[in-house]
Amino acid sequence: MSLPAMKDLLEAGVHFGHPTRKWDPRMKPFIFQERNDIYIIDLMKTLNYVRKAFDAVKELARNGGNVLFVGTKKQAVQSIKEAAERCDMYYINNRWLGGMLTNFATIKKSIARLKRIEKEEVDGTFDKLPKKEVILLLKEKDRLEKNFAGIKDMENLPDMLFVIDPMQEAIAVSEARKLGIPVVAVVDTNCNPKIIDYPIPGNDDAIRAISLFAGVVASAVIEGQNEAGKETLAKSEYSSEESSSGESATEEAFDNSATEAAEAIAEQYGVSDQEEN
Repeated sequence: MSLPAMKDLLEAGVHFGHPTRKWDPRMKPFIFQERNDIYIIDLMKTLNYVRKAFDAVKELARNGGNVLFVGTKKQAVQSIKEAAERCDMYYINNRWLGGMLTNFATIKKSIARLKRIEKEEVDGTFDKLPKKEVILLLKEKDRLEKNFAGIKDMENLPDMLFVIDPMQEAIAVSEARKLGIPVVAVVDTNCNPKIIDYPIPGNDDAIRAISLFAGVVASAVIEGQNEAGKETLAKSEYSSEESSSGESATEEAFDNSATEAAEAIAEQYGVSDQEEN
């Protein structure tokens, strides 16, 4: 998957917002209409903002940047993990611990502790310990894995966050803003898009919608990485040709020889399998 079409957004229920009693007025520009006390999101706007986010993520990945996928609500847990793993990036899908970004040095100590327990489990150390101590260590390992499995190999702060539901992940967004880390986020009709660098208006509760958006971001990362790889290869080949050319010129000099790239919007809302928030 790369960029979705209007049909993809409709089938995923991206256009269904929150009930009208739960909304943030700052989302008004992204709302198409109200239907049965539910706000309907303007999918033409969604397509436009998805493209902006896609391009930003792709460019970051092309330049070697890392993206941290964040989604801890139950509907997002699996999609966030799968998307991050598909593009070889990092994720948090259990619980955001305060200071995960702003106190990253302490977080790295917890990750080091997890790796140490994992090593002791396989190198025979556990065989020398009392059974009760082993049980305690395994419980500690399980707890650490739940919180840090997705960032176990993250040596430095991420260069960008992708967030499902910035209200749910308010602490993560706040920490990123403090550190100047850009945020891409799916913003439903109850969110504030002004605090997000790359907002994507859409349903942040439906599993299919979450999976679609996470997949789009993963694809952007992969495309960026692939482009970077091609550029590196091209530079390498060019350098090789230059070197070869230079060698040939030298040899020829010794020989004294010379060388010289929508469907009409009203039809959007005919989807029958409505997924409300």
